[in-house]
Amino acid sequence: MNQLQNLLNECLIETKHVENAAVINYKCSTVVAASTRFNIQPQQVQKFAEAFKQTKSIREEGLYFQDNNYTCVRADKNAIYSKSNDRGLILAKTGTYILVATYCEEMYPSVCVEAVEKLADYLREKGK
Repeated sequence: MNQLQNLLNECLIETKHVENAAVINYKCSTVVAASTRFNIQPQQVQKFAEAFKQTKSIREEGLYFQDNNYTCVRADKNAIYSKSNDRGLILAKTGTYILVATYCEEMYPSVCVEAVEKLADYLREKGK
């Protein structure tokens, strides 16, 4: 297992408030680590990368991911928070990566957001 995979598991999945998570290389638009059974299609990877360049339209239109329409709650140059009924989708951008995390009904959204933001801050400090 690579270092990013370990970070996903230890910092996000083990909180029990992140259902699935992945790390996308922002410049290459490729998934470099992902939780078990979390498959992000290449076209979705590209949309996540573009979302940070189009935060205004994301705030207005939301995101479509894995058969769910997500309403945007927050969108800026570093983070996008969105929800769809009892599910949520969190994106956080560092210099090199985009962290993607989901949560479901039994999970606390605030814990998911906090875990994702802490990992993003850690990667920013490391220059990644």
